[in-house]
Amino acid sequence: MIRSSFWLIVLSFLVGSIIGYMLAGPSEPPPTVSNNPIHESTPLGGAIQTVAGQGSPEDEITASRENAITKAVAAVSPAVVGINVISTRQVRRWSPWGDDPFFRQFFGDQIYSQPIQSLGSGFIISSDGYILTNDHVAGNANEITVTMTSGEKYEARLVGSDALSDVALLKIDGKNLPHLRLGDSDDVIIGEWAIAFGNPFGLFDISDKPTVTVGVVSATNMNLRTNDGHAYRMMIQTDASINSGNSGGPLVNSVGEVIGLNSVIYTPNEGSVGVGFSIPINRVKTIMEELKRNGKVDRNFNTGLEVQAVDARVARYFGLERIEGVIVSDVRAGSAGEKGGFKPGDIILEVKGERIDSEATLISIMDLAKSGESLSIKVWRNREVVRLNLKLERKST
Repeated sequence: MIRSSFWLIVLSFLVGSIIGYMLAGPSEPPPTVSNNPIHESTPLGGAIQTVAGQGSPEDEITASRENAITKAVAAVSPAVVGINVISTRQVRRWSPWGDDPFFRQFFGDQIYSQPIQSLGSGFIISSDGYILTNDHVAGNANEITVTMTSGEKYEARLVGSDALSDVALLKIDGKNLPHLRLGDSDDVIIGEWAIAFGNPFGLFDISDKPTVTVGVVSATNMNLRTNDGHAYRMMIQTDASINSGNSGGPLVNSVGEVIGLNSVIYTPNEGSVGVGFSIPINRVKTIMEELKRNGKVDRNFNTGLEVQAVDARVARYFGLERIEGVIVSDVRAGSAGEKGGFKPGDIILEVKGERIDSEATLISIMDLAKSGESLSIKVWRNREVVRLNLKLERKST
């Protein structure tokens, strides 16, 4: 009896030990302490893990905050500048007789010059100090001061300006200046990241740093009609906020390449509504080179063509499926149009790949053309498409 009880106790002890071991699980080695920072224990749960040679958990968190946007901002910011301009505006003194010409002959025009201070943005495009901005920022300036992100200020001179395209080129005296890489605006993708840099409301002068807003490319090839003498065609639309003072700043993609020159905002309520427009950088490049050479863009040409709108009757008579294009009503003898093969009755459908829907569209395209430029034009003739080339010859003086 005693012997049976003894073996029962031993058996119970063994069974209890086995169950206890199974419930407790395998034992873990004690944490180790090392003076070598690249060997660290792995925290429980694996929420933050480090690998030998990759730094501390704090470094991992910092790295996770860095992305294409932050890297592009860091690379681009040093080459963005604030521009302060002093220009002269002609102001008419108030008169109880208004602009009545009878009283003006006795009292004169009562016009005086008034200095006006304004601001905008720009960006450096070469290490020796060439800067791009808008014509409406610096085109009529008497004095131009450029502020760098380092706080340095430079007096700038106006190399050239083109009011029609709204592009101006400035120059400051400097060496080894930070500058931006100009991208390819023909390769822009709708929906890709777009980062706008600028000097809204003069904040650059307070912090010496450009303001950054981020959005996407909302649309391309947008045409705008304005009453200020600028022709904005094939523009890049973005929802990155562009505010007063951002004009002339760069619009860049996620790899830091300039894709546009910020120029126009749509503000029905005098505030940003997420609709801004930039001049495609490929167009800016061609204008910039001409401004560098000549200080202006030569548009002293004449096509020798007279055109009229196409209505439903004309479209039906010439066999067009829809109302489009403009019809050539006359071709001057010896003109560029005649040399290009144009004939009365030709209907111009496209110029440089852009569809023509009215006389206004054709005029705005031609306004942006330059002397010596060759335009590829698609016309409708004898119920079929014909392609012609129009070389814009400079007017003889």
